[in-house]
Amino acid sequence: MSLAIGLNSGSSFDGVDAVLIETGLDPDGFPTPPRFMEAISLDWPQEVQPQVLAAFSNKLSLFELTRLNYVVGAVFAEAATTLLDHAGVSAADIAVIGYDGQTVYQEPPEPEQMRAVSEAARPYQRWTSGGFPCGLQIGEPGVVAALTDIATVTQFRSVDHALGGTGAPLMQFLDFVAFRHLAPIATLNIGGISNIQVADRDRVRMRAFDCGPGNVMIDHAMHRFFGQAYDADGATAARGRVHPPMLQQLLEHPFFTRPIPRCAWRLDFGADYADAVLDTYAALPPEDLVATLTRFSAEAITRAFIDLIPQVTDIDTLIASGGGVRNATLLNEITQLLPDRVLLTRSDDYGLPAQYKEAIKFATLAVATQHGIGNNIPAASGAARFGVLGKLVLPPHQARLTDI
Repeated sequence: MSLAIGLNSGSSFDGVDAVLIETGLDPDGFPTPPRFMEAISLDWPQEVQPQVLAAFSNKLSLFELTRLNYVVGAVFAEAATTLLDHAGVSAADIAVIGYDGQTVYQEPPEPEQMRAVSEAARPYQRWTSGGFPCGLQIGEPGVVAALTDIATVTQFRSVDHALGGTGAPLMQFLDFVAFRHLAPIATLNIGGISNIQVADRDRVRMRAFDCGPGNVMIDHAMHRFFGQAYDADGATAARGRVHPPMLQQLLEHPFFTRPIPRCAWRLDFGADYADAVLDTYAALPPEDLVATLTRFSAEAITRAFIDLIPQVTDIDTLIASGGGVRNATLLNEITQLLPDRVLLTRSDDYGLPAQYKEAIKFATLAVATQHGIGNNIPAASGAARFGVLGKLVLPPHQARLTDI
């Protein structure tokens, strides 16, 4: 058994989570279900947060983005060292740190363009005309490895992208590791964007795809109308009434016409889109707007579960995680919209704290990377084959000072 650290800052951009887990290798060669040990959450430094938000909106120069990449790496390193201090563990005890970086840009695959790429095409044409996906995650791993003196694995999406996969969501490998003995079972992560995974002992039967918005539009409305970062416990939505015409317009978003596996980015449902919708219905009380956005997220999630999972009739449990589980109104609406036979529960019931499951995921992926284990799920992402996701940077103490 070994210790690993996972770090996460998702599309909600509401802080950096850091977790300490213990895991090993099962007789089947895969990591054992991770055992959660400790966790902390840190706010983004006030001087850094505006720069990252500007990066989301493509408002930084290349020079500024380059420096920010190192700055974000230092923020992740600080989260890791703070966790070590909190847990009373030394860096020498940690096998690896895993994190994806802060996503600032993402393009989903264009399946029709990808299928049209000729076998004679030059490799670069996959991205100039072939519709292959791409993305950018910042948080320089060399900075993290140097400042923590711990092996670091990051940027898990690019190999899956190069193999034609969506590279998002990434939760399916952790779900396979944690739930393969309970399969088939479905999991739901509600971050800024919501996604569903189907865990199965047979990875060919697994699925993973984004449902649509999770918290991102709700959070935006709360900040715009109430000066709050999020709707605590869904209290604002509970005071409002759903406005059917607005809900219908939201459900006509072109994202929902994309075939699975599909992935979304915060720009699909981000500030510009949210403001356009909110301006259209500006005559409504703010509580009604938040209530409608909350129902929108619930509808996106439940429609995806019911309509897009081939073996849905075999699944009677949906395990939720992510920041959205703290929104009681959202969870209540999801429960009402799900088939009666389906139990909505939380990952906490399985030893994986809902708030920290994303960070646990990256720690588990990093352990697999260190051991050369295929940690993508082609049936879920659409990748052409299995690959080892993540870029490994060795720490300074592993430098060999020899001429041999």
